[in-house]
Amino acid sequence: MSTTEEKSKLNPPVFYTASALIILLVMFTALAPTTADSFFNTLQAAIVQNASWFYVLTVAIILITVAFLGLSRYGNIKLGPDHSTPDYNHVTWFAMLFSAGMGIGLMFFGVAEPVMHYMNPPVGDAQTVQAAREAMKITFFHWGLHAWAIYAIVALILAFFSYRHGLPLTLRSALYPLIGDKIYGPIGHAVDVFAVIGTVFGVATSLGYGVLQVNSGLNYLFDVPVGIITQVILIAAVTGLAIISVTTGLDKGIRILSELNMGLAVIMLAFVLILGPTVYLLQAFVQNVGAYASDIVNHTFNLFAYEKTDWMGGWTILYWGWWMSWAPFVGLFIARVSRGRTIREFVMGVLFIPTGFTLMWMTFFGNSAIDLIMNQGITSLGEAVSQDVAISIFAFLENFPMSGVLSFIATCMVIVFFVTSSDSGSMVVDMLCSNGKDNTPVWQRIYWAGGEGVVAAVLLMVGGLGALQTMTIASALPFAVVLLIATYGLIKALRVDIAKRESLQMNIAPIAPTLPGSEGASWQERLNNIVDFPNKTNVNRFVKSIALPAMQSVAKELGTHNLEVIVDVDKLERGQVSLRVLLGEEIDFLYVVKRRSYEKPSYTIDDEDDDDSDENYYRAEVHLREGGQDYDVMGWSKEAVINDLIDQYHKHMHFLHTLR
Repeated sequence: MSTTEEKSKLNPPVFYTASALIILLVMFTALAPTTADSFFNTLQAAIVQNASWFYVLTVAIILITVAFLGLSRYGNIKLGPDHSTPDYNHVTWFAMLFSAGMGIGLMFFGVAEPVMHYMNPPVGDAQTVQAAREAMKITFFHWGLHAWAIYAIVALILAFFSYRHGLPLTLRSALYPLIGDKIYGPIGHAVDVFAVIGTVFGVATSLGYGVLQVNSGLNYLFDVPVGIITQVILIAAVTGLAIISVTTGLDKGIRILSELNMGLAVIMLAFVLILGPTVYLLQAFVQNVGAYASDIVNHTFNLFAYEKTDWMGGWTILYWGWWMSWAPFVGLFIARVSRGRTIREFVMGVLFIPTGFTLMWMTFFGNSAIDLIMNQGITSLGEAVSQDVAISIFAFLENFPMSGVLSFIATCMVIVFFVTSSDSGSMVVDMLCSNGKDNTPVWQRIYWAGGEGVVAAVLLMVGGLGALQTMTIASALPFAVVLLIATYGLIKALRVDIAKRESLQMNIAPIAPTLPGSEGASWQERLNNIVDFPNKTNVNRFVKSIALPAMQSVAKELGTHNLEVIVDVDKLERGQVSLRVLLGEEIDFLYVVKRRSYEKPSYTIDDEDDDDSDENYYRAEVHLREGGQDYDVMGWSKEAVINDLIDQYHKHMHFLHTLR
């Protein structure tokens, strides 16, 4: 990958274009809310009807790809130089992942979604044991591995190209394998502008909807009136806290708030487990995880093609679009805090740790709520959830001892989640507008943190949050196409990285200096073998004059140690010779030098005067019992071949040692 010279911190084309478009979209939604709502709802309906299969297929491909990268040989590659170490310890890293990716959603939907699926399932009868079981399966499906896989692939793309190849930590870098240095031109600017707009409206919409939950909590605790004025004041307060946090930087404000939120979440989870039906919840968690794992393939590809229903568009497609619309923001933030980790460590951490905690949260809250309705006859909880999702968590906590304390903790969690979403979103937007730099002037961070609050407040007052939510989800359709292309680019770049790593690890034995009467090849001869692409005659000559004498010398020395050694020359005329050490009941050692042919590259020119000239060139490759080792000893000196043979024999002896 190539790098560019240091850019200025502020990228004017992205900053001013994104700001102008955001203002225009807010004005359109504020001045013509009915038209905007109608337009975006029509757009969403068209997407659900015609492109739901594409959303489902895209998310499935992403999950399979992320799992493959974590389990494959690519997993050993670091998101940074080979010598780099992680910037944050595991606890802090997990806390940041959790707060940025899912935090506020768990508070909003932890009770509401299981209850809503139980009360109104996509298929089958409502409010039955089967409905309860399916409600938890569906909730796990929406909040499990798929969501985090979307975040993970974006973060992987950004972190790999930025930390390992020196490209800007912005969304444009994902397209580098496809368009090269054009990412620094209009195409790159457009991609970053798209990411800025999506992030600002995503955060603003969440602030607007989430403040409804904070208002409900304060009304429950302190009788604070529910209304627009109160909610605008709350947005202003949250934005103020976010500005303070974002100005202190990632290592202070965001880090401290993330760890605080993680601690509060653990406390809340423990309270619900201990004060609720403890044994039942533990049983339900184990069963829910098993049911989720066993049905994951079926759920992943289920489009309800045979059961015509509007449920798919209102839930699964909505979630997939929402996760993808948030992916530039959350993915860039995760990339920022994941430098120095291997791809395998990253995938395991991002996929399984937050998912595990999320599924535990959904079980403890969701199953407890369903148990209250189904087994304890508290039907008022179901009615409250159906009427207002924002109060679901507080209506649920009313049925526990110390409900006031629990509701207070819940309200504090929602507020802190809002602050972390706002300040991390502001940091991401600022980086997108600053060529990936995070040490930007304070005014830029204040501008974006304040701007998100202003956008949220304006849209809340004019009722335009629904239209903007739909727009954010609709924007996921073109982003899904970009994401698939970028994923292909990532795999293509990883293959190059692996090839480079393997070439560096290839056995290259030193060549003994050429002395009068010595049998060693000079460095000029070795270079000629590499550049000129040896023909069959040259390789056969090397096998006879260098490889065979090297094996005979080693066999003679091993014989002095009472070892039975066989040097096989039956295929010498075909360019192959081997040495076998017989080790009795243990696995024999085998070392083979074998001629292999390959098609010449297009840039080579055959010597027409060479009688041995053909379309191929030849290598003298080393094979062991396990097969070819993909390295060539052609041009090595006798001493170099001996040293390589002894190295391989040493490794074989160590292998046998581990088996004893």
